Amino acid sequence: MNLRQVAYPLASENKLICSWRLAPIIDNFLRPLIHNPRRLFRPYVRIGMTVLDVGCGAGFASLGLADLVGEEGLVISADLQPEMLDMVRRRAVKAGLGNRIRTHRCDASRIGVEAEVDFALAFFMLHEVPDALAFLREIYNMLKPGGLFFLTEPKIHVSRRNFEQTVQEAQSVGFTVLKRPFVRFGRAVLLTK
Repeated sequence: MNLRQVAYPLASENKLICSWRLAPIIDNFLRPLIHNPRRLFRPYVRIGMTVLDVGCGAGFASLGLADLVGEEGLVISADLQPEMLDMVRRRAVKAGLGNRIRTHRCDASRIGVEAEVDFALAFFMLHEVPDALAFLREIYNMLKPGGLFFLTEPKIHVSRRNFEQTVQEAQSVGFTVLKRPFVRFGRAVLLTK
């Protein structure tokens, strides 16, 4: 098995899905220093909210979001890979946040969460989605009126031009751009329904 097969075992339709095997490299003790979820999302997430972390990976953002929503809130951590969801569950229990995080296995073509959410996050993952427009529509339909969608993509994988095309697609499904938050090594936009 070569590195490409380890890194992207779920590759389909010319989209590469980052493997759970790389989680310890991508989501380690240094990640919160680079992308601190409490600092990034505190302006938008409040106690009692229902939050969706789609493409959650090993859960670095889910754990920070669970802290922000408090005991009254809920974080739905959705991912394609059951191994990632297992990591999220273990980390949540270890951090004492197991009661605030619910995991959900989605598939490549649909998130499939049957809940209305106040805030949705897609962190460095949309470039892996086979149909970005369908994904954006699904997020839009899950959000409560006035809900927020924080979308960020890695500069290494997504050019400015391609990111701006995605923002235009988001606007075509009904989103409004609120601001352009700073995310280290990323391109980001905060959208509202």
